[in-house]
Amino acid sequence: MSAAKPASAAVTYRRLLGYSARHWPIASLALAGMALDAGIASLFAWLIKPMLDDLFGARNPTTIFWMPIVIVSLFVVRGIATWFTDYGVARIGRGVVHRLREEIFGRYLAMPASFFDREPSGQLLSRVTFTVEQVANASTEAVKVIVLDSLMVAGMICVMLYHSWQLTLTLFIMAPLIALVVWFVGRRYRRIARRIQDSVGSVTGIVEEVVGGQREVKVFGGRRYETGRFAEVNEQNRVLNLKVASTNALSTSLVQIVAASALAIIIFFATRPATLETMSSGAFMSLITAMLTMLPSLKRLTTVQAMMQRGVAAAQDLFAIVDLPSEPDHGTHELDRSRGEIDLKRVTLKYPDSHVDALRDVSLYCAPGSVTALVGRSGGGKSSLVSLIPRFYEPSDGEIVVDGRPIGDWTLESLRRQIALVSQHVVLFNDTVARNIAYGALGGASEADIVAAARAANAMEFIERMPHGIHSMVGEGGALLSGGQRQRIAIARAILKNAPILILDEATSALDTESERLIQDALSRLMKERTTLVIAHRLSTIEHADQIVVLDHGRIVEAGSHAELLARDGHYAALHKMQFHDAVS
Repeated sequence: MSAAKPASAAVTYRRLLGYSARHWPIASLALAGMALDAGIASLFAWLIKPMLDDLFGARNPTTIFWMPIVIVSLFVVRGIATWFTDYGVARIGRGVVHRLREEIFGRYLAMPASFFDREPSGQLLSRVTFTVEQVANASTEAVKVIVLDSLMVAGMICVMLYHSWQLTLTLFIMAPLIALVVWFVGRRYRRIARRIQDSVGSVTGIVEEVVGGQREVKVFGGRRYETGRFAEVNEQNRVLNLKVASTNALSTSLVQIVAASALAIIIFFATRPATLETMSSGAFMSLITAMLTMLPSLKRLTTVQAMMQRGVAAAQDLFAIVDLPSEPDHGTHELDRSRGEIDLKRVTLKYPDSHVDALRDVSLYCAPGSVTALVGRSGGGKSSLVSLIPRFYEPSDGEIVVDGRPIGDWTLESLRRQIALVSQHVVLFNDTVARNIAYGALGGASEADIVAAARAANAMEFIERMPHGIHSMVGEGGALLSGGQRQRIAIARAILKNAPILILDEATSALDTESERLIQDALSRLMKERTTLVIAHRLSTIEHADQIVVLDHGRIVEAGSHAELLARDGHYAALHKMQFHDAVS
């Protein structure tokens, strides 16, 4: 599954503005505030003429009395308008961030396992943290700059035209030069923005890896290596951001030079005798004030390209995820309570971008209530096989039948309701013991049922010693528990689910001898009348399985009972002898 080609910048930006448009009542107030802000600023620039001519020239008593009141009133209104603008833009921006984060998180939950196999975890996290903020800036702050400063420029040009249209026309020599600056800046930003997104994802990814594997980093002396690796991507991010800052600074300098040249031309023509006879000092100062007030707006309008280009690059990345198809689920039949009959017919599985089949022509029948053990060397295809049952992956060829129907005929949700999974790598969430046992759809379980499941998994022995019993927190990833304790919580979760199909992927691997014995007893009771697929490296734990399947390089090389396979003296017998020898020695 690959992302479609990104849409054009214009199409992406229109789609992005749609997220802001959902907040149109607040947006209307913000736009009204911007219009009022620009209007009052323009009115104040216009008032420079009566202030100088009437106050200091004619000393008009009416003007002397009312002018301070008018100025204070204007700026009070402008302050209110600014508050509406800033609050409105901030609220819209937070709304955009909120919605995009929910959409991206929702897409993550709906993606198939193959998506997470190829996506770096740092990039996944960066989208929800950094990337959405860039999008929010482009859809709100950038729009604020474009609207407010455009209105400000328009208002100031009106003031200048009012006082002298001839002098104002000289401003238009700036237009093509500023347009050239904007084109140059936009072109450069487009080249840099996408690389900045990727570099932030790399920085996040390395930090996550080092934090998660800090023990391995320390034990294997990886500090210098990780420091160098992080320094490289951090330096790349610094250089890219400096390029943006350099482009911003260059565009600002160019705009200021162009504006200063225009100002010099205006002053030159304004001081010609013909102009001096028709323009008062107040009108000239009002015109100059309008132009000087307009310059910061022109500068922001040229540099807003950086924000917009970053936002467009970020939005293209986010929309590529939003537009990805979810896990395929074309099932039309609900599976209420499975009999547990599983039949794999000539199944082949090849992972994307892999040149080797993970499974090749695998046929396997698991009768209802039977126990099937999968053994073999690492990389033989055991985990790949069991991952097909909950449809984490789709077979490249062949067919899987559950209860007499192709697995794709059952709805994905009803199929997964029939399956309990205990894997070697236990996943616990930063919550209480009870909520980790009664996770997700099991959340309605009573406390008595949770305790019973924990007791059956031999977990109450340590849970009762915890400060708050089953309501104690387990820490991030179960950090407050030992490996064996985490494993027993996962087994308790599977016991509570009471599913007709049970997948055990080295479920007792993290247990000591005493706990393993107790857990094996619990699992033996749990397996009764349930179809169980067991991945095991310790062959002593699966000797009583109904059938033992030996996988090697993605193919079934042997199948039969423990006694039959030993008598055959093949792959299984060799594995058994090796483990028996290791145990004796």
